[in-house]
Order: sequence, then structure tokens, then C-alpha cells
Amino acid sequence: MSEIRTNPFLSIIIPAYNEEKRLPPTLVQIADFLRHQPYSTEVLVVENRSSDNTSAVVEKFVAEQLRTDEPFVVRLLHSPKGKGNAVRHGVTSARGDYLLITDTDLSVPIEETPRFLPPLLDLSRNGIAIASREVAGAVRHNEPSYRHLMGRVFNWLVRQLAVPGIHDTQCGFKCFGHDAAQLVFPLQRVDGYGFDVELLYIAQRNGLPITEIPIDWYYREDSRVRPVLDTLTMVGELMKIRRNGRQGVYDPTPPPMAGNAPVI
Repeated sequence: MSEIRTNPFLSIIIPAYNEEKRLPPTLVQIADFLRHQPYSTEVLVVENRSSDNTSAVVEKFVAEQLRTDEPFVVRLLHSPKGKGNAVRHGVTSARGDYLLITDTDLSVPIEETPRFLPPLLDLSRNGIAIASREVAGAVRHNEPSYRHLMGRVFNWLVRQLAVPGIHDTQCGFKCFGHDAAQLVFPLQRVDGYGFDVELLYIAQRNGLPITEIPIDWYYREDSRVRPVLDTLTMVGELMKIRRNGRQGVYDPTPPPMAGNAPVI
């Protein structure tokens, strides 16, 4: 008797803060891509305390999708402010065997997705695959030189202080096997942009395999990142990650042992 599948193969998580303009075409692109995939999928848009009509444009898309009977589900979620909060809420709400995080601007085209999943990639449910703009074969398109320089300086600090051997922690396109996500995200403490470093720090600390995949990455003029302010904030978050590591914050809590209930 064949197994009855209740959970999707892939969950796509999109953190969204003030994205009323970029979300509609992004959702259309993702929908066009998913219609041609052989696996079941859900899309989770995590609205992040926006002050614009982000929620309304997602609700409109969902209503239109219900009328056309698309073969995948789009859900709108809400989280406290902070990209780290949005991603964590999306991941912990997702049901897929694999969980893909992508930015709204699709700086990494959604068509890259198959390279992060079986069968093209031998990614176990305990593994992590991250897009990289720095490993051999990657190409950056239209990025200002100052942005590239700042990114490389920050990554040098990251490799020295937290995540050795990873060439690009900040690209917003990452795929987690279900079991890896279940271990890493409950230990996450950083709510801002430094959460990427924290997740990979936790993963390395617990021996999870991380694969960097070279991608074509496209710089978008309307990026939400504030280069100077956000970089300084992330350096502070990097110090917090180091401190948490020393204090054992990222050590998984062992399950309670059977038979050790107190005697009354």
C-alpha cells in the first residue's frame, strides 16, 4: 500500500516588510515556476509589522489563487518586527520536508530552486544548502563596488569570529532540511540581519553539513539593507552570538530521560 502524503515536499518562506510593490510580481513569478514542478509546495509570506499594504496584496493574491484552484497553497503569517523574527516564525510554521528561505526581491532567481533540492543535490533532511556569491562559479550582477567591499569585510569578521570556512553567510536564499531546521531554529536568538550568521554558527556547532552553492545574484536598487547602519548592527549581533556560544545558549536541550520522575 503506498504512503499517503500529508505534508508538502517544499515550503517556501518569504519574509516581507513594506513589500506591497514588490510582492505581487514576486508571487506571480513563484507561482509560474511552481506550476511546472513535480512536487507539492506551500508558500508562506511572513508579514513583518509593515506600515503599508503588504498584507492586503497577499490576501488579494490568495483570494485569486483560490478561484483558480492552483496546485499549491499560499499562506499569510504575521510576526514581530525584525527579519530574524519573520524567518523563524515562517520556518516553525512550515510543514515541508525542505524549507527554502528567499527574499522578496528574488535577487536569486526562484528558478535556481532545483539546485538546492534532491535529486539534483544530495541534501538530507539533516543538511543545509546556502546560496553563495563568492564560491567558484558564482556571478554578481550590477552590484556597486562599495557594497561588495563592505560585504567582504563583514564576511572576513564572520569567518574569524563565528563561522569559519563559509564564504557568504548573508545571501538571502537558504534551504534547510526539516530535521536541520528543527534543531537550529528553536535555538535562534538574533532577530535582526545577523540571524543568518547565528543559524550557521548553530549548525556548525552541532555538526550539521552545510553546502555552498554558486549562484547568479542580481543587485536590486530598492534593497531594504542600509549598508552602514545595518553592518554596524550586525557586528554587534556577531559579538552577541560569540557570547551566547560561550554561555552554552546554542547547546540543544537533551530530552528528559524516561523513568526519572521524582518520587513523591
